[in-house]
Amino acid sequence: MAGMDRDLLNEIPSKLLWIDLEMTGLDVDSDVIIEIAAEVTDLNFTTLASYEACVSQPDEVLGRMSQWAMEHHSSSGLIDRIKQHGKPDNDVQHELIGFINAQFNGKPAILGGNSIYNDRSFIKKWWPDVDKLLHYRMVDVSSFKIIMQAKYSVMYEKKEVHRAFDDIQASIAELQYYLEWLKSNA
Repeated sequence: MAGMDRDLLNEIPSKLLWIDLEMTGLDVDSDVIIEIAAEVTDLNFTTLASYEACVSQPDEVLGRMSQWAMEHHSSSGLIDRIKQHGKPDNDVQHELIGFINAQFNGKPAILGGNSIYNDRSFIKKWWPDVDKLLHYRMVDVSSFKIIMQAKYSVMYEKKEVHRAFDDIQASIAELQYYLEWLKSNA
């Protein structure tokens, strides 16, 4: 928040930056980002722009992947995609920064996603120049999930694909489901 104009921080947003990362595991200090998807939507969740990339990593880094990540990223085809189409980490960061700047015109982007704090932790650690473009506020769909399940017994069935773009689509659909339920039950 340092250096941000107070009016800018309180401005009502007109769009959200949905991000999902796939990583080699969940330890921010030793695991790394291997896939990114970003989607900009308006507040009606209409897609305005999207970005997607696999991040190339050396074989020894991929070989240290957690058991869970190895199983899921192998079965989804992500590991093969990284080896065939992965881009250098610096290139992905540069492209993502350009994407965010083009979509948000220098204003901090409000991040959206499921358990988005975990993705934000990886962004802070590994892509600090990207983190500088993000608002301190975030829309975490998992917060809605907790309230909807605990207070209203409302469950949302989500497919577990573990590919970044598909996970963003599932997060948006889940939030829309909860908001529609709230609207029709108000």
